[in-house]
Amino acid sequence: MADIKYYDVILKPVITEKSMSGMGEKTYTFLVHPEANKTQIKEAVQKMFEGAKVKRVNTMNCVGKNKRRGMTFGKTAKTKKAIVTLTEDSKDIEIFAGL
Repeated sequence: MADIKYYDVILKPVITEKSMSGMGEKTYTFLVHPEANKTQIKEAVQKMFEGAKVKRVNTMNCVGKNKRRGMTFGKTAKTKKAIVTLTEDSKDIEIFAGL
C-alpha cells in the first residue's frame, strides 16, 4: 500500500441533493483516495478543517461503469466515497457554508 499523506486523502466534496440534505445533521460527503482507510480519512478531516471533530466515518467503494462509444467499449474509473459525521460540539466545515 502506498504512503498516503493527509492532504492526498480527500480529493473533492460531493455536492448532490442527498449530500446537501445531510448537512443539517453535520454529515458531509467526500470523494477520497481509493486506498485510504477510515482512520486516514478521520485524520485528514480533522487536520484540514479547523475545529472539526469526527464522530464516525462510513466508506463505500463505487465500481466503474461500462461505457460504449460506437463499437468501442471502455470502463470509467472506480472511486471511493466517505460519509463523515461530526460531533455535536464541532464546528461546521467552511467549504459547504455558502451552498
